[in-house]
Amino acid sequence: MSWLFLTSGLFLGWSLGANDAANFFGTAVATRMLRFRTAALVGSLFVVLGAWSGAQGTAKTLGHLGAIDAPAGAFTVALAAAAALALTLSKSGLPVSSTQAIVGAIVGWNLFNGRATDLKTLTELLSSWILCPILSGGLAAGLFLAIRRFVYRLRLHLLEADTWLRVAFIVAGAFGAYGLGQNNIANVMGVFVRVSPFPELTRIGPWAVTSVELLFLLGGVAIAAGITTYSRRIMVRLGTGLTSLSPLAGLVVVLATALVLFLFGSVELQRLLRAAHLPGWPLVPVSATQAAVGAILGISLVRRSGIRLKPLGKIALGWVVSPLVALLISLVGLYVAQNVFELPVSNSRRPAAAAAGEAPSAPLGGESR
Repeated sequence: MSWLFLTSGLFLGWSLGANDAANFFGTAVATRMLRFRTAALVGSLFVVLGAWSGAQGTAKTLGHLGAIDAPAGAFTVALAAAAALALTLSKSGLPVSSTQAIVGAIVGWNLFNGRATDLKTLTELLSSWILCPILSGGLAAGLFLAIRRFVYRLRLHLLEADTWLRVAFIVAGAFGAYGLGQNNIANVMGVFVRVSPFPELTRIGPWAVTSVELLFLLGGVAIAAGITTYSRRIMVRLGTGLTSLSPLAGLVVVLATALVLFLFGSVELQRLLRAAHLPGWPLVPVSATQAAVGAILGISLVRRSGIRLKPLGKIALGWVVSPLVALLISLVGLYVAQNVFELPVSNSRRPAAAAAGEAPSAPLGGESR
């Protein structure tokens, strides 16, 4: 019955799909370059492929932030992140960050159990929240200038340009959905890696699937369900909420967002950089919402077009509120799970600091059962 604990992760995956698919298809759907059904189909397929390929790098990063070692603890943390995401989403009606929500919930688990939060990992995650929109904005500005000049030189007929743009939206959206699955599946199923209910190796037809791969596959399906059932409203809001975007500018937003997710989530790219003796960067789950907003701002600066400050302020407020809300819900949920339902939220009786001979801080929830 331990697989029932995965339901909160599946709910979190659904919330992520409903929220973050807008970053790759919102401008295309809002500008009517793509039908929602097409966007949902392409997004669902490639997000599952991205999740299936695995996010070992980003999942390990979250594992370093908080080594959750009990199924009830993982369930509560994922539920807290999902509840914070759904609450903030329902209040603002605009995209929020699942990455920040899961980080806040994990820090809550650390506080409740008296575990020391790894400051190096937390610093990497916090710095990515600043670097992500800046990098995305720079990429979007450069891509927009280059692509606009290239298209101008081609002198395509209006109908021909329209056809190429629609194809480009599908390709860029597929790449973005793949990157979303690869990078953000850690947010959905990363806390369950240590407590997976599945055997180490499972056969699905002719394929041998590891426990982690099966977890990520289920999480990918949950994200796809969110895309299909509830992402349309968010797509339209993001595509029209901050500034007026031309189809070409919308395409560049998708490309820049997809590239940022890929850069921070690709283990293979990091290996290539190391093989070439080039510096890499942390493999961390980054916010697709932050990347998309950064890209929109970058293009707006290049075009010198206005930004609607009220929607931008709501999004920024959601970025601040969601991790704090997730942390508080995590603390309350862990207390209820341990003291009301008598479920162990941590299997270790001592914090990691005690094992190293240090004086551990007192857990908020008392000794784990």
